[in-house]
Amino acid sequence: MIVVPSLQIRQFLFLLLIFSLFGLIFWNLRLFVPALLGAYTLYILLHTPTLYLSETLKWNKYIAAGAMMLVSFVVLMLFTGAMASLLSVKVKMGFDNSQQLFQGFQVSILDFEDRLGLHLLTPERIQNISAWGFQEASTLLNATLNGMLLLLMAYFILWFMLTEGKQMENSFFNWMPLKHDNVEYLRQDLNALVYSNAVGIPLLGIIQALAGLVGYAIVGVDDLWFWVCMTFLAGMIPFMGVMLAFLPLAMLLYTQGLTAQAIFIVVYGAVVIGSVDNLARMWLMKKIGHTHPLVTLFGVIIGLKIFGFMGFIFGPILISMFLLLLKIYLKEFK
Repeated sequence: MIVVPSLQIRQFLFLLLIFSLFGLIFWNLRLFVPALLGAYTLYILLHTPTLYLSETLKWNKYIAAGAMMLVSFVVLMLFTGAMASLLSVKVKMGFDNSQQLFQGFQVSILDFEDRLGLHLLTPERIQNISAWGFQEASTLLNATLNGMLLLLMAYFILWFMLTEGKQMENSFFNWMPLKHDNVEYLRQDLNALVYSNAVGIPLLGIIQALAGLVGYAIVGVDDLWFWVCMTFLAGMIPFMGVMLAFLPLAMLLYTQGLTAQAIFIVVYGAVVIGSVDNLARMWLMKKIGHTHPLVTLFGVIIGLKIFGFMGFIFGPILISMFLLLLKIYLKEFK
């Protein structure tokens, strides 16, 4: 007969109690998990400059933390506000002139069908596409509004991280049931993946947007900065995501009778912007770090549903953290 020591029974019951309470807390606060992720991302980015202000320039640590939070919040709000302003104006114009735009799009599709002998634009497909577009737009809008609330919560958490960062960080890593070497590996890789996603992905979008700006200016595109903005957003999506920007622009130019300009945009986008994307990724792999394109792609899909616009950054970080924990598990317990 096997006798289980009373110490192990008491240990098991105590661990059961701990995990039960953790599960209860997590389930009721699960909506704030993205805010915690956002706070940690901002903490990694702002931790070093905050230490510089407090330790090198001898600022009060609370003033240093408040100053960095204020600067980062203003930059985020100015950036997202400018993007939202550009996009909202075009969306409003699209709704106001939806009938005219749809007729132009329909004429172009019918002409394309006649040339290829196909029949693509059926009433059922039009209805399905319209319903899907409305549903996805509503989901993105709701997620963006929720994302702004989560961002405010993230800044609330960030205050304690910046002012009590060393104690919180040491406590967190001391709680990890891992060997010391794996704890240090986890600490370094967490910082690296945050930089590669939070800095690398937007930088890729900016580089491709600048490349697109040159081509769009050569053609003389109307609403130049709107299409640059669209190129920036599409450029953060791997596997030629920038096509989501220059192909609609080319179709719009084609419907306006500007066939030569449309062809130029397609060739310029595929050759120049595509080459810039590949070169920029190779450079970022050496300077910042590498995030696999599939991680970025699926991260953006998940992030947009959870965070809205901010999901371009936080979504890939979420998946990267999951993969990092799997790697740590293999190192620790294989």
